[in-house]
Amino acid sequence: MKKTIVAWGAVALAGMLAGCGTGRSAAEYDKMTAEVIKASFVDRGIAKLDRLEQDEARKACWESEVTGKPLDEKVAKAIEEAALKSVKWPSDGKFLGDWKEGEKIAQSGRGLTWSDDEKTVNGGNCYNCHQIDKKEISYGTLGPSLWNYGKLRGVTDPNSPAAKPIIEYTWAKIWNSRAFNACTKMPSAGHRGILNEQQIKHVMALLLDPKSPVNQ
Repeated sequence: MKKTIVAWGAVALAGMLAGCGTGRSAAEYDKMTAEVIKASFVDRGIAKLDRLEQDEARKACWESEVTGKPLDEKVAKAIEEAALKSVKWPSDGKFLGDWKEGEKIAQSGRGLTWSDDEKTVNGGNCYNCHQIDKKEISYGTLGPSLWNYGKLRGVTDPNSPAAKPIIEYTWAKIWNSRAFNACTKMPSAGHRGILNEQQIKHVMALLLDPKSPVNQ
């Protein structure tokens, strides 16, 4: 059996090496890669194969990453403009909820995984990429620190006209992060249905409410 496995491995390797000399285009290799990835995944629980599908924005950013070439400025601008247009503003005009609930959402990484079910309430998993509260001893560093987020931006009264620009920016960033960075790694929590409107309000409060421990 061991010899058979080794033999098959040699055949596969030979095939790959032979393929390197066929002069296939980058598009053909991309297609082959996509087919291999798709064949490697199966539906499991609520995690379905449609998660492998990429929209045009993600495809453009992926190509930029693979080739090492910066995304064309016009393409980047088009992606950002489309993302901003997709933002749904608070239905009642109120941007902030309860920062205590926002902390729970930021801490939770549940929801949308194969081991969850459709009744599982999604979390924001914010600490996976950001430092938010100085008391936390474990957090990700993929994204910038959000400690003192509102305080550093001068938000003393979230309802004041002076705070409006940063309030709206933060909401749009959480709703569809591509609105300000075409190839951002940040999930588009609202646009992708990860968090609902009320949950986003709570996360907004965590970041911008002067009473939130984040801004102390």
